[in-house]
Amino acid sequence: MAKGNLGHLQVNVHLQNKQFYKDLFEFLGWKVLYDDENMLGVEDEHSVSLWFSEPIKKTVANDYDGIGTNHMAISVPSQADVDAAVEFLKQHQVAALFDTPRHRPEFCDSEANTYYQVMFESPDHILFEVVYTGPKQN
Repeated sequence: MAKGNLGHLQVNVHLQNKQFYKDLFEFLGWKVLYDDENMLGVEDEHSVSLWFSEPIKKTVANDYDGIGTNHMAISVPSQADVDAAVEFLKQHQVAALFDTPRHRPEFCDSEANTYYQVMFESPDHILFEVVYTGPKQN
């Protein structure tokens, strides 16, 4: 069997919000691959890329609880990085959702580990998560 890896995702957004995505992913350590008036491409350290472009159908609302993708999670190396993401979101007037940031012990395999997350909605109502998983840190 062939081994496949995630290569890229295209995310349709209103291009008036493109700067938010650029700022967010630069903050998270992704590099900008491409940026013009019609598209933004960013890439992580494993060459997985996200491409933000204008939708063809502008009247379709995103419902992350409906059919399709629920959310995109970006893993970070520490709890402090989740907290820094919370501060980034506050500076961009983006609210944390679902009583986050918080630890989610129900997603852990032992009491020594944690699943620490913040959930938020982008200006285009796309649900994102920034999450640290691993040993609890002070």
